[in-house]
This record gives sequence, structure tokens and C-alpha cells, in this order.
Amino acid sequence: MAHNSDSPPTPPIDHDVIRGLAKLLDETGLTEIEFERDGVSVRVARYAGGPVGRARAAESALTPQPAVTSVSAAMDPAQHPGVVASPMVGTAYLAPSPGDRPFVDVGATVKVGDPLMIIEAMKTMNQIPAPRSGIVIQILVEDGQPVEYGEPLMIIE
Repeated sequence: MAHNSDSPPTPPIDHDVIRGLAKLLDETGLTEIEFERDGVSVRVARYAGGPVGRARAAESALTPQPAVTSVSAAMDPAQHPGVVASPMVGTAYLAPSPGDRPFVDVGATVKVGDPLMIIEAMKTMNQIPAPRSGIVIQILVEDGQPVEYGEPLMIIE
């Protein structure tokens, strides 16, 4: 059986589709989107602040993105011993209600159990308590930002 050199070529990478999907991620606040057409599947994912080994920083089934995934582990807040990780998927709110002062600011001293923020999940407001006493040295999410399970929220030293 002769090999047919007229076999369908590999579809070209449509960079406009990838850019459009990345833009859609930004506009909607989603962390991942997948698109399939004519048997070609493209998946674009963003995991801001998550460990690169566990959650790819950016990924496409058609184009590897080594520059994005080469984040240094030393800069990874998820590896900090004082990280407070999200216990659920939802939307993070830094204040009790819109317009109120945030629960904590960078530099604030907290005790175990003090409220740090609220994560809304399935229309339920879940207060996130401080797991340890210390000083808030970094807040890694913005008010109203969607968060994933295990995503670093803040660092307490």
C-alpha cells in the first residue's frame, strides 16, 4: 500500500484565535477556555499565582509557551511558608461589603481566627479566618477577583 503524499496537512496555527481566547479570559475573569474547530483543539489557561508545576501558567494545545512557564520558584508565593491558600473556588472580597474598609491591609497584625476576606461560593459568603498569627506582608488577590481552590490569597509572617 503506497503512502499518499496528498494526505491533509497539519492545520496551521491560528494565532488570532489564541489571542482572541486570551483576550476573552481577561474580559471574563475566567482561568481557562477551550475551543475546537475542524478537529483542532486549542486550550488557553491562566493560573496566576499558582505553582507552575501543579498548574500550568499558560497552555495551548498547539503552541508551547516556555517563556511564560519559566517562572522562578523563588518568586512563587505559593511556596512561602506563610501563604494562606483559598479553601474553595469562588470570588474573593477583601471588605465586608462594597465601599467598606478591607478586613486587613498589608502591614496589619492578625491573630488566629481574625477575618482576612470573604470568598463567595454558590451565593454563600464564606469568611476566611487567619490560620496563624502574624503580620500580613502581601495580599495576592484583588477585590472581586475569581479564585481557584488552593490559590494563594495572602502571606502572613
